[in-house]
Amino acid sequence: MSAAQLRHVPVMLAEVLDGLRVRPEGSYLDGTFGRGGHAREVLRRLGPGGRLLLMDRDPQAIASAQSEFAADARVDIRHANFDAMAEWPEAAAGLDGVLLDLGVSSPQLDDPGRGFSFQHEGPLDMRMDPTRGLSAAQWLEAADEKEIAEVLWRHGEERMSRRIARDIVERVRERPLATTRELAELVAQSIGYRERNKHPATRTFQALRIHVNDELGALQRGLQGALACLRPGGRLVVISFHSLEDRVVKQFVRGEVARPVRRGLPVPEAAPSPLVAIGKAQFAGDGETALNPRARSAVLRVAEKRA
Repeated sequence: MSAAQLRHVPVMLAEVLDGLRVRPEGSYLDGTFGRGGHAREVLRRLGPGGRLLLMDRDPQAIASAQSEFAADARVDIRHANFDAMAEWPEAAAGLDGVLLDLGVSSPQLDDPGRGFSFQHEGPLDMRMDPTRGLSAAQWLEAADEKEIAEVLWRHGEERMSRRIARDIVERVRERPLATTRELAELVAQSIGYRERNKHPATRTFQALRIHVNDELGALQRGLQGALACLRPGGRLVVISFHSLEDRVVKQFVRGEVARPVRRGLPVPEAAPSPLVAIGKAQFAGDGETALNPRARSAVLRVAEKRA
């Protein structure tokens, strides 16, 4: 990959920094380091007593972090999913800000060997941490038609999920789906080109990626971990890239957690949320989206932990 790809363009950088409200002596965690676009600017705002904790589940991202930041005494680096931040003693000691930039990063998307994109021929992998769990190809080979259809519907909102699942299972019976192109072509043949300027496999690839990486489950756990680690007055900044993620974040900030209700008893009053939203959802401006088209779908939310 080129140096530009490795650097990665940070989305909504100014808005992230405003949301985190970085103080020179504060402690901050970037749970999705990627290639450090946001982290680099946070570090520039920290003084000698500040702390920056960097996490990523992707070994390549961690190697990049080690190469650039390991020598800085203000920085600690951990190879782990952000849903485990509360298990990191340095984070559990208290944070003034947590940043989560969700979804797949540009270096992951642009590397054919990672298998995230139907635009490149590559192995059908999709794991953010290739050292753990089943690849997309392995899961499709083991799953039944009902399981596949459910994942495509729930995580991709794919209306043709059953037809695609049926065709995937029929194909796998003959020979495994090994590459991104094979899956993309199968989906295109299965449902045709229904939407202008949108590949038929877009939702299928999104759904499989979310499932293989347990992205929504990790987000729920990560938000709880951030809440546990944040000091009163600390800021949570989250960038989402699709409605499923943003819904989880919005509901968490509002404190909308399902509560069991017993028959015949009144519905209990919801406890006030330990977070307060700072402003409304923010979106990338026209200038940024012109330079970085991937910012078009970004939604940024900021919340502060109550005292």
